[in-house]
Amino acid sequence: MVIKKMHDMGIRSEHAYMAALGSIGLSIATWAGSLKMEPGAGLDRADRWGIFVGQWAPTFFGLGVALSHYEQQDGTLTATVHEMRERKAG
Repeated sequence: MVIKKMHDMGIRSEHAYMAALGSIGLSIATWAGSLKMEPGAGLDRADRWGIFVGQWAPTFFGLGVALSHYEQQDGTLTATVHEMRERKAG
């Protein structure tokens, strides 16, 4: 139900995969930023920030897989957004 709703909103598996990759980069940036911006907090705090943001990636990858499965069943896995809108209207 949630996956269908996301698909209907125009969110595709590629979007979820890109969000996962972005969250990995953000995790590294958050870790490094915490080290520089909070020098007294130490490495432990930077590690916790990096791990917190890093946990988003598996969620986005999981959503990407679920959306991909839905797109395969729906027949829109290789369709462009324009083609999908035409199918909905028709």
